Amino acid sequence: MLGACHERVQRTLALLGRLRAHVALQGGDESARQAARDVLRYFDIAAPLHHQDEELHVFPPLLAQGSSAVVALVQRLLQDHQDMVAEWAAARQPLQALADGQASTFSAEDEAALERFALRYARHIEDEEGAAYPAVQQLLPPEALAPMGREMAARRQVIPPPGRPRAIA
Repeated sequence: MLGACHERVQRTLALLGRLRAHVALQGGDESARQAARDVLRYFDIAAPLHHQDEELHVFPPLLAQGSSAVVALVQRLLQDHQDMVAEWAAARQPLQALADGQASTFSAEDEAALERFALRYARHIEDEEGAAYPAVQQLLPPEALAPMGREMAARRQVIPPPGRPRAIA
């Protein structure tokens, strides 16, 4: 489930990039307003749940049993989660204004906020997939993954597909 969430984050960040280019060329038309609503919906609802999944299931075993390098990485990832909340608040404002039809362009300040948010998220995913997720997979027994996946799905009221759950991928 965590890997699938990262795929959705990357798709939403790509949509944000296309939205920014579209607004620069064509302004805040209905297509741009709908894209802004889609980006808002994902980062307002799904992204906080994803961070909660990591903070409940991935980071604790790494902090308890990981090497000093992994512990330092997890501490930075936890700080990223806090920083992303603040950066999302700044990035959210121009997107909401666009979605509501109150703005038709992004200012240089808006663009900077959107860029900061997108870059932090992209780096954050690379760090998790490149180091944190592989490290936790080595620490957790395979039988621990299914309950994790079920708990994550339950918080979203989603039933995982049959077969091996994708709690960490």
